Amino acid sequence: MEETAITTARPIVVGTDGAAPGEAAVRWAAKEAARRGVPLRIVAAYESRPDEAALDAKDTDRGLATAVLDAAVVQARAAAASGIRVEAHAVPGDAVTALLNQRDAALLVVGNRGRGGFASLLLGSVSQRVATHAAVPVVVVRGRTETASGPVVAGVDDSAAASGVLGAAFEAAANRGAPLAIVRTYTSPVPLWVGDIPAVDNAVPRAQAEALERLEHEVAPWREKYPEVEAEAVVSPDGPAAVLVAVSHSARMVVVGSRGHGTVVNTLLGSTGLQLLHHAGCPVLVVRGSI
Repeated sequence: MEETAITTARPIVVGTDGAAPGEAAVRWAAKEAARRGVPLRIVAAYESRPDEAALDAKDTDRGLATAVLDAAVVQARAAAASGIRVEAHAVPGDAVTALLNQRDAALLVVGNRGRGGFASLLLGSVSQRVATHAAVPVVVVRGRTETASGPVVAGVDDSAAASGVLGAAFEAAANRGAPLAIVRTYTSPVPLWVGDIPAVDNAVPRAQAEALERLEHEVAPWREKYPEVEAEAVVSPDGPAAVLVAVSHSARMVVVGSRGHGTVVNTLLGSTGLQLLHHAGCPVLVVRGSI
């Protein structure tokens, strides 16, 4: 079930329980591992029963996990465009701990819902908890998982986390030969009123122009580093969750930070991140920190 080729590259780690979303996550992770030229590690958690009377049940649980992994390895190799090193690990215990303990991972990949250890993506679920607490980048695979069309989309604010999001988004776009859309929202000024008639005011277009200018300034160094990427900066007065969910339905990936401030990306425990993880039409990459 494991290949022993020696490599120093950090692996992509994907969790699966054999349900359809887990299988989609395995296929996505295999393609990403092939794209990056790194190993793929597939992890399935199973219930561990320490009492002696439950030894048979423990063996059964491990056997089911092993069967899930065997099928996942076949799916991964079929999905990868080129040969990749594939490892498969059945890990006793809960799925969240099994994944968070993969500290050498370059990337953690999970489906948006599942069965058993990988429950549906609701408050407290495995996917959400991994996306919120992992120390490494996480991809939640959902929506248009098999598409090779559409842009990569980055949702950024003006916090320090924006650098990490931009770096990851430009790299993802470059690796895929895809265009990149960088999205920031801003607060539209309230128009002045004289009696019952709105006064003529240039505050709204000025606020939009200023927001776009700031964003273009932040994007400029990344354009120089990745001249091959066709990047477009976009600003919107609409709510960040609504904007990112809307553009996700024509995107191949959305990249966001784990924490932010202002009007764009809040902590993933907040409404923007939760709505994106629940409703995005494509895989969502959650980036940690800045680069």
